[in-house]
Amino acid sequence: MSEQTAEPMIEARGLSKYYGEFVAIEDISFSIPKGQVVAFLGPNGAGKSTTMKILSGFLAASKGAGRIAGFDVATERLDASRALGYLPENGPLYENMTPRELLEFFGEARGLKSKALADRVERVVFQTDLKEVLQKPISKLSRGFRQRVGLAQALLHDPQALIMDEPTSGLDPNQIREFRKNIKELGKSKTILISTHILQEVEAVADRVLFIHNGRLVFDGTPQDLHKDCTLEESFYRLTGSKQEVNV
Repeated sequence: MSEQTAEPMIEARGLSKYYGEFVAIEDISFSIPKGQVVAFLGPNGAGKSTTMKILSGFLAASKGAGRIAGFDVATERLDASRALGYLPENGPLYENMTPRELLEFFGEARGLKSKALADRVERVVFQTDLKEVLQKPISKLSRGFRQRVGLAQALLHDPQALIMDEPTSGLDPNQIREFRKNIKELGKSKTILISTHILQEVEAVADRVLFIHNGRLVFDGTPQDLHKDCTLEESFYRLTGSKQEVNV
């Protein structure tokens, strides 16, 4: 695991988001260095997706700032987006396209041309093991293959950092296993923030855990620190203050 003193790739500085009197998140701060895989853990509704949407530039913060590779996501949006790959939960895909057509479309939108585009498509198809479905309509693909297409699109411009929101939600056990293998492999060369409420995800892929509850960061440490004197499930209960339903 990389030291936290290394150059930060994903940063949250006092992030807060308010909807009238409702507090979605408040004063969230953390810094993720190069080469670290971090699990963003917490119960449903804790504020994980809100934080990730702000960091990816899809949502404006009420207070604070987010930075990707040193670029402010609000004031240096294009530079930040070039350094980031984002896989939202249930991300939209053009179902009438094939995976190849979709990847070529997004590659062209990002300014990739001719050989550079072909090389990147070939690379992400290999990384996400999409070759067997490359010419099938996305509408005909399983949930697992759709997630792989979404991941391939997020990787297309070879970003330094990846943010993934509940990427294994709705997948069957075999699909989850394959997706986690992808994440572990990608973690060798990229900085990754992956949100989840599935406790097994933490031990399977993460170097570090950020635990959020009621819109506030309540834990920042290693998976081992999180459950050094109890199980992960018991730690979850302690940090949330109640026996919330979790996937284990």
